[in-house]
Amino acid sequence: MKNALFGPTNMEDSPLFKALFNSTKFAWLWLIVRVYLGWQWIQAGLHKLEDPKWMQTGESIKGYWTRAASIPEAPAKPAIYYGWYRSFIQSLLDSESHVWFAKLIAIGEFLVGVALILGVFVGLAAFFSALMNMSFLLAGSLNSGPVLLVLAILLMIAWKTAGYYGLNRFAFKFIGTPWKPGKWFQKKIA
Repeated sequence: MKNALFGPTNMEDSPLFKALFNSTKFAWLWLIVRVYLGWQWIQAGLHKLEDPKWMQTGESIKGYWTRAASIPEAPAKPAIYYGWYRSFIQSLLDSESHVWFAKLIAIGEFLVGVALILGVFVGLAAFFSALMNMSFLLAGSLNSGPVLLVLAILLMIAWKTAGYYGLNRFAFKFIGTPWKPGKWFQKKIA
């Protein structure tokens, strides 16, 4: 006898969530969010790409990490709330990772912005957008980070339709997804 209480269940999304995240009806909304977020990342990355303190020495990120990892005298509170994250930043400082990490940040910000604006691999670009924002927030930077993090998370959820007005539609047709190969990866039946 099947137990109706604990049997398989198919949970349906509300009509609003279906429309927002699964229908191309609101693809225009995700286009606006995507371009706005992408432009924020391009602006953040462009000045870094032109700055030798980011692209050669890494001194900019080293200064930022040093300030973030420092513990001020009481009653002031440190910029980094979590000790494990402070230890992580300190390990990056100790290993002089600022030299290569600064380049990674500058190039990453720019590429995430370009991908979001072009609408290619939107879910992946939004994931890296959220990852960078979360890293900055953990290091004590607030500014626009919380808003940009929420927008990135929404784009990750809406990844299927967020790139509809962009290159995603064409990329997924040819490349596909991990669970459904596109035209380039489908086996030809003779």
